[in-house]
Amino acid sequence: MKTAVLLMAHGSRIPEANDAVREIAAMVRELGSYPIVEVSFREQHLPNIQQGIDACVAQGAERVLLIPYFLFVGAHVQEDLPEEMAMARERYPNVEFSMGSHLGAHRKLAEIVVERIGQGLATAGWN
Repeated sequence: MKTAVLLMAHGSRIPEANDAVREIAAMVRELGSYPIVEVSFREQHLPNIQQGIDACVAQGAERVLLIPYFLFVGAHVQEDLPEEMAMARERYPNVEFSMGSHLGAHRKLAEIVVERIGQGLATAGWN
């Protein structure tokens, strides 16, 4: 079965913020072996989540893994994204949908924060 990964981000009116998610998707394509990796946004920017799902299905996805690209559990992760998945199931009854976890508190994120602290200290000349 052909599986797609759909990264679901919040979305921003600032285009550069949305471009960062696209860069992450490109890295996911490079690091993983997923035939389809798409990006979608809950608010502020297109493609919206249903359009992202449409893009996955148009590429032949028979299964779509929805990945919330959100740091914390909030209303979007707990309520809105599951509602989006329910809508997708109604629209595409022959496609399987599942949702992965949001980013949350993860050691690798802490490692990134430590890296950014080091960069900030160096930029400030506080080494």
